[in-house]
Amino acid sequence: MTIPNHPAEPHVGSLSSKLNWLRAGVLGANDGIVSTAGIVVGVAAATAEKAPIFTAGVAGLAAGAVSMALGEYVSVSTQRDTERALLRKERRELRDDPAAELDELAALYEAKGLSTATARTVAEELTDHDAFAAHAEVELGIDPAELTNPWQAAASSALSFTIGALLPLIAILVPPTTWRIPVTVVAVLLALMLTGAVSAGLGGAPKGRAVLRNVIGGGLALAITYLIGLLVGTAVT
Repeated sequence: MTIPNHPAEPHVGSLSSKLNWLRAGVLGANDGIVSTAGIVVGVAAATAEKAPIFTAGVAGLAAGAVSMALGEYVSVSTQRDTERALLRKERRELRDDPAAELDELAALYEAKGLSTATARTVAEELTDHDAFAAHAEVELGIDPAELTNPWQAAASSALSFTIGALLPLIAILVPPTTWRIPVTVVAVLLALMLTGAVSAGLGGAPKGRAVLRNVIGGGLALAITYLIGLLVGTAVT
């Protein structure tokens, strides 16, 4: 039997994997834009020389990309280890007491709203087809074939952070001295509008709210780092 695909409801791949990839990618891009912009704007507020701005921006980009990748790798590895432990436990239970596991599966379907007889029939048919997959999906909410991938999450996070960080770094270095900060602020806010709209669109969420959150958060970060750079630069000189 072929399952028809609806454009708004894709059936290929795991939803959790897609959401994990989107989360890592969007978080990385936003962090790259905002954190690097904050660094270069703060340094630009303290000095007009390009070398310190460039050095701080590149250092911030490298440190941020590594930090994002490491954080995602550790987080997703922990999640994957937990999923694997749960799946091993489920395999043992199916091996040691298949009758009790069948009763449990039927009870789970009955709790979802099926009648006792229908729930039993569904549980028996799914058990005959693939008992392990049935229990993993219904009892644990895990697709054994689509476990979270820590390397994919880490690479996605590092790459998206780097791409996001390049925008404020270029924007602060290309314009003349007097235009550096205004051009960077405009570029950053436009980029945050774009990432907010894209992330909301891919997730099917309202775009206006996501864009507003991104712009307000990014604007505050830039204002704070600019003031800090200005104050520190004045105090040092």
